[in-house]
This record gives sequence, structure tokens and C-alpha cells, in this order.
Amino acid sequence: MSKPSRRGFLAAAGAGAAAVGVAAAVPRGASASPDTAPVARSGHTEPLVAYVRDAHTGEVAVMVGEQEVVVHDHDLAARIARVARSLPAS
Repeated sequence: MSKPSRRGFLAAAGAGAAAVGVAAAVPRGASASPDTAPVARSGHTEPLVAYVRDAHTGEVAVMVGEQEVVVHDHDLAARIARVARSLPAS
């Protein structure tokens, strides 16, 4: 396995950002699944990173450029945590 790189991290973060965009674009109870929902365009050119601060409370930090906002979304935090658990141990 290759060593992690900044470029690889940013690419993975971009994929996570797309998931955040989907969650924000699709209202609760909408019929579109996360795999088929349209991705919202943010208009930002800086990398966007989201990470789960506390999966139990649904606390997710979203960072764009030098700005950070914390949202509480149990469903999003649970989906991200599920993906993290499915990855092989490093």
C-alpha cells in the first residue's frame, strides 16, 4: 500500500464533499437515494472537507477554504461512519 499524500487526501475529501452536497441538496424524506441524487454546485473553488466530529450526536464539521461550519445531521454522520467502518484497516 502506498503512503498517503496530500493530493490523495484532497481527492478523497472532494468525494466526501460531494456526499455533503448531496445531503444538503436533497430534502429529508425525498425519494432520491444518495447514489442517484444530483450533486449541488457550491460555487467555491477551494477544497471542501467534511468530517464527523461526533457520530453519536450527528455533529459534522464542513470546511471550505478557511471557513468552518458545524452541522448536526444524524443521517449524514451515520452514512459517513458506515463507509469508514467498511474500509480495510491500515
